[in-house]
Amino acid sequence: MFQGGMRHAAIATRIEVGSDFQSHDILDYMAVRPRSVADSEEEWGRRIALVSVVLGVVLAVAKIAAGFAAHSAAVVSDGFESAGDVFSSAIVYGGLVLASKPPDAEHPYGHGRYETLAGLAVGALLLLIGVFIFWHGLTHFNEHSVVAPFALYPLVAAVLLKSSLAYSKFRIGRRIASTSLEADAWHEVTDLISTSIAFTATILTLVSPTRFGVADRIGAMVIGVIIFALSLRVVHGVLNQLLDTMPEPEKMAEIREVAAAVPGAIGIEKCFARRTGLRYHVDLHLEVDPEMTVRESHEVATEVKYRLKDELHWIADVLVHVEPAGTERAERNALRRAPDRLSSSASNGK
Repeated sequence: MFQGGMRHAAIATRIEVGSDFQSHDILDYMAVRPRSVADSEEEWGRRIALVSVVLGVVLAVAKIAAGFAAHSAAVVSDGFESAGDVFSSAIVYGGLVLASKPPDAEHPYGHGRYETLAGLAVGALLLLIGVFIFWHGLTHFNEHSVVAPFALYPLVAAVLLKSSLAYSKFRIGRRIASTSLEADAWHEVTDLISTSIAFTATILTLVSPTRFGVADRIGAMVIGVIIFALSLRVVHGVLNQLLDTMPEPEKMAEIREVAAAVPGAIGIEKCFARRTGLRYHVDLHLEVDPEMTVRESHEVATEVKYRLKDELHWIADVLVHVEPAGTERAERNALRRAPDRLSSSASNGK
C-alpha cells in the first residue's frame, strides 16, 4: 500500500512539473489512482445502459409482433420506437465505455467526447424515428382495421418496465452528468408517452371501431410528433457542450469557493470551465502574494488543483495559472489612465 502510494506520488510529480513522460507513465498513473466515487457512478451508468438494451430488445419484439398480429398501427409504431430505444441504449453504452478510457499521450484530455457524441447520435436517431412514425401514420391514415385485445398486453408491461428505467437513468445520468444517459432517459420518457398514446388509441378502437376507427392512426402520428420534438431538445443540449458552453453559475461559484479556501490563495482573477464528456476541465488564474518564491506559489497552485478534484468529483482536471495579486489590475488601471495622461501632457505642452 505504501509503495503504491509512493509510486502514485512520483508519477504525479513527474507529470506536474512537465518533465518528459511516455504514454505508459499516464497509464501507470491511472492504474494506481484510487477508485473514486465518480468511477463507481459511471460504472452504474454503463450497467443501466446495458440492462436497457436487453429489456428493449424483448419489448420491441413483443410490441411489433403483437401489433402486426392484432392489426394495430399504434402498437407497431410504439414497437419501432422501442427498437429505437435498443439502438440508442447501445450507443449510450458504447459511448460510456469509450469515455471511461483513461488519458493517454495522444489524448491528454481523456476520451470524454465519445459520451457527448453518443448523446448527439441518440438525438439524431430520435429525430429519424419521429419522422418515420409520423409519415407511416399519415400515409396509412384512411386504412381501417379490427384491432385484437391482446395488443394491450405488451403495452402494459412496457409502462411498468420503462417507468423504472426512465427514473433510474435520470437519477444516475444527473449524478454523473452524463449527456448521453440523460438523452436516453428522455428517450424512455418518449417511449412511455408513446406507449400511453398507443394504449389509449387501441382502447378507443376496441370500444367502438366505427366511431374511433382512425384513432389508431392518429395515435401513431401523435407519437411521431412528440418524438421529433424531444429529439430537438436533446440535440440542443449536446450542441451546447460541443460549443464549450460554460457550466451554470452555481458550479462556477463552487469552483471559486473551494479554490479561495486554500491557504496562500489571495483571489481568483479568472475562472473558465468546459465540459469534456462526463466531467469539466477548469482553467483558473490564481492570485498569490507577489513576494512568494516560485516553489511556494507552485505548492499553493498544486494544492488548489488537487483540492478541486477531490471535493468536486465532476472536475476532471485543473490548469492553474499563478499571478501576483493586484499586478494585473494595477496594469489595467494604468492603461485606462494612459489616455488622460497623454491629453494632459499635450495640454501642458501648448
